[in-house]
Amino acid sequence: MFEIYQSEKTQKFHFRLKAKNGEIILTGQAYKDKSGCENGVASVKKNGGDESKFEIKDSTDGKQYFVLKASNGQIIGQSQMYKTESGLKNGIASVGKNAAGDVKDLTA
Repeated sequence: MFEIYQSEKTQKFHFRLKAKNGEIILTGQAYKDKSGCENGVASVKKNGGDESKFEIKDSTDGKQYFVLKASNGQIIGQSQMYKTESGLKNGIASVGKNAAGDVKDLTA
């Protein structure tokens, strides 16, 4: 399930994709308006099932994470940090499985 929410501090809109167990598997960037955020969700739905759209990155502390990119190469969302490669691969698979989920608007 996707959740769309607005930051109290910045007033910008964000989305996060949660697995069925409630764990956040992908977080979107900050958007100035809600329609941009909704477009980000639509882009995850479109690209989340395509493994070629994921890029694995290394953090400074040695952990890995992934980003999901749109067709134009722009980053749509980023994962949490993973300690193991198997956890990272499961995270990518989870985005693919959960990207078709419903959207819950927490700003309404």
